[in-house]
Amino acid sequence: MRYLTISALGLAAAVSACATAPSRDAIVTGESPCAPVRFDIYFREGEARLTPAADQAITAAANVLKTCDVRRVQVLGLADATGGSAANLSLSQQRARSVAQALNTAGLPAPVFDVAAAGDAGAITAGGAAEPLRRRTEVVIDARPR
Repeated sequence: MRYLTISALGLAAAVSACATAPSRDAIVTGESPCAPVRFDIYFREGEARLTPAADQAITAAANVLKTCDVRRVQVLGLADATGGSAANLSLSQQRARSVAQALNTAGLPAPVFDVAAAGDAGAITAGGAAEPLRRRTEVVIDARPR
């Protein structure tokens, strides 16, 4: 699986940037952009509204994958440990729905969206420290060449 990092906070906005450099063969043969991908969309504290950078990242991802056979899209909403567990679960659900709706609106040809939420589960480490970067939605897209 190829991993992409897309940050709504401006850390990375290019969907085509891979976590590892492409191989020479991939460059020479023109490897298809249609492969499984994973990326994150980050949110401001206590919000489920997409930032302009998040909208751009989602649009870019959908544009890259429009010509692919998209088999499955998994969207998992997460929240940090600030606030109560019920509120965090609700917030993570809203985040996941926001991203799934934006992907669909951007034209991602997805027959199946799996939208889930984890709330603040896992937001605190076993040592009691707050887990960083939990205000996000994880997106995994199973895409293949047509």
